[in-house]
Amino acid sequence: MTQFSVNAQRFDPYKNFKFRVKWDGRYVAGVSKVGALKRTTEVVKHRDGGDPSSSRKSPGRTEFEAISIERGVTHDKEFEQWANKVWNFGSGLGAETSLKDFRKDIIVEVYNEAGQLAIGYKIFRCWVSEFQALPDLDANANAVAIQHIKLENEGWERDYDIVEPTEPSFTEPAG
Repeated sequence: MTQFSVNAQRFDPYKNFKFRVKWDGRYVAGVSKVGALKRTTEVVKHRDGGDPSSSRKSPGRTEFEAISIERGVTHDKEFEQWANKVWNFGSGLGAETSLKDFRKDIIVEVYNEAGQLAIGYKIFRCWVSEFQALPDLDANANAVAIQHIKLENEGWERDYDIVEPTEPSFTEPAG
């Protein structure tokens, strides 16, 4: 069965610069970049002894790549507090990791040019495997200081409850 678009006038793909990230029920402030959602399924080759000298292929184990999230350095401690659940310096021998709540489900939302929610993905059982608190600092540079986290995850899925929005149309005022 073919699904028809609710918004038949839209031919352009969505842009990659309008998005938000949410965890713990809140939007994370200042996120400027989210890495690609990518999965890879291994190929298992096999053949029957009576078949010609060619092999068949079937799917094997699926891996979900880690996702990096970047934002400018501010006083907000969200990245650091989550990263500290995996390893917290100075917390005492045997207490460096918080196994109770170091994983989070996160949501990535993509918006159209009019600011309407268009697509969403749920990413499951994420945890911080890499945390960069500060970038290289350079007195001769003219750039924003960026911090990032790398999130390992156990899969993601599209949120099909989000329907394609009907985009606004601007009309000329009555004169």
